[in-house]
Amino acid sequence: MAKSIGQSLYRLQPNKTLFMLCDIQEKFKPAIPLLGAVIENTNKLIEAGKVFNVPLLVTEQYPEKLGSTVCELDVQHACDIVPKTKFSMFVPPIEKKIKDIFGDKPKTVVLFGVETHVCIEQTAFDLINNSMDVWLVADCTASRLNQDRDLALERLRHIGCIIASSESIIFNLLGDKDHKSFKKIAPLVKKVSADLKLWQPTEKTKDKN
Repeated sequence: MAKSIGQSLYRLQPNKTLFMLCDIQEKFKPAIPLLGAVIENTNKLIEAGKVFNVPLLVTEQYPEKLGSTVCELDVQHACDIVPKTKFSMFVPPIEKKIKDIFGDKPKTVVLFGVETHVCIEQTAFDLINNSMDVWLVADCTASRLNQDRDLALERLRHIGCIIASSESIIFNLLGDKDHKSFKKIAPLVKKVSADLKLWQPTEKTKDKN
């Protein structure tokens, strides 16, 4: 059952927010059809995170075989890039780094990457079980099959994750046109985000309508 959501949960505070980027690696490019769109949107989100000084943690699943984080994403500012074999990102080095950054834990984790129904889902389970609010960035996550992604998003919504888009995250962090960072953010959101074909109706449903 989804937990009760208070008004404060809907406001992202940069100093109480953590970005977690999961396993967007070179070897996944041919396997995940929409990964190019994910990379495009993720790049926008990461660049906004730099403007707002939101800390970033990155994982790489079995990088010896699956490669490093894709070269299109600049993650040099990340607080850590952690290799893993466990599907969840919530491994001991990540737990330690979270405590190092926040003293305890962030109020909100903004989670994105691949695959939605495996590593993202299991990470979200662990974060929520450790009493962290999770915003899952739907247009910055993908699976090899869209149906796996969409079913996972529904499960994660049910357990209390907020499902959002990269642009909604950015504008939530901005909060005000008069924010000191508006001029830096405006070029990032000027171009519309790439379409991840979320929750598209089937052909039969279209025919009925």
